[in-house]
Amino acid sequence: MTITEQDLTGGLAPEKDLVFPGRPDDPDMRESASVWLYEENGAFGFPRMGIEAEASSWEDRRLQAAFTFPGGRALNGAGRGAAPPAIDEDGKPTILGAGPLTFRCIEPFRRWTMTYDGSALDGDVNEQIYGGYGARGATPIRLHVDMTMVTPAWVQQTSLDDPNMSQVEKDNAAAMGIGYRFEHHCRATGVYEIDGRTYEFKGVGNRIHRQSVRKLEGFFGHCWLSAVFPNSDAFGSLAYPPRGASEAYSYNDAVIFKDGRLYPARILNAPFLKRGMPAGDEMVLELQSELGRTVIEGTTALNTFRVGNPDIGGLNLQQGGALFRWGDQTAYGMVERSTHESLTTIG
Repeated sequence: MTITEQDLTGGLAPEKDLVFPGRPDDPDMRESASVWLYEENGAFGFPRMGIEAEASSWEDRRLQAAFTFPGGRALNGAGRGAAPPAIDEDGKPTILGAGPLTFRCIEPFRRWTMTYDGSALDGDVNEQIYGGYGARGATPIRLHVDMTMVTPAWVQQTSLDDPNMSQVEKDNAAAMGIGYRFEHHCRATGVYEIDGRTYEFKGVGNRIHRQSVRKLEGFFGHCWLSAVFPNSDAFGSLAYPPRGASEAYSYNDAVIFKDGRLYPARILNAPFLKRGMPAGDEMVLELQSELGRTVIEGTTALNTFRVGNPDIGGLNLQQGGALFRWGDQTAYGMVERSTHESLTTIG
């Protein structure tokens, strides 16, 4: 089944996939883009290549750039970088960059590119978990990726305008971001240069674009999983832990893309982070939709970790990948999970 233009946009106007042409007036507004990409056979991964362009520091932006390999090698290019002009040669705002990392919209909701030309601290995921990361110094890296979106946009739009919102709903809206966010599954081709070698590759993953006011002061954990399979079926899920005495996930949203159609879904069971381990953590995700109960299993791989983050309330954060299994299909996809250090064992 062919995906229509309306499907790809998720009902948003095409210009919503362009970027801010200049600094927003609201100092708390941010533009964020990120890509989670994996070589289709798991030879390497790029979990969380992202830019946070905040109006309060518009010309000096935060960026993340992670490069991972089987066996645990994990390179980290996170830092801050200068912003390039947003306007392209045709006069359109299509370019979002920070230092060595640049995203560019080629065709809204359908085609984007990503480039990286810089260096990253070289090390091992075990060092990120147990200490000592960064002692090996930096390694130069170049990367160019062409991405094509292959599923409809999964859209979240949040506001505080509803007077009937509960406090939990308000807290979750603030953590998600007041504004809009959407996510696409994609396929990619690219060239990756590292260690004096050049790899031409095909990849799978997902792309996120948001324009919102987002405050993370009350953020207390999440479980976010996504993958697209060889037969083009896909899923995405995002859960926040229960708040207070409730046993229900305080945020619960998911989608299943099957046979050319996007189905809203609810999460019955989300595999929250309970143990910080380099790879091999087994996960089971259960979703409920019009299709019935869907079970997707995964084994973590290609991971990065940040342990006991003081900037996000002492959360242990996993950003990596997994080999997911859905029926007779397998695919590498993204994993981002965070749990407070008091609720997580290490090793």
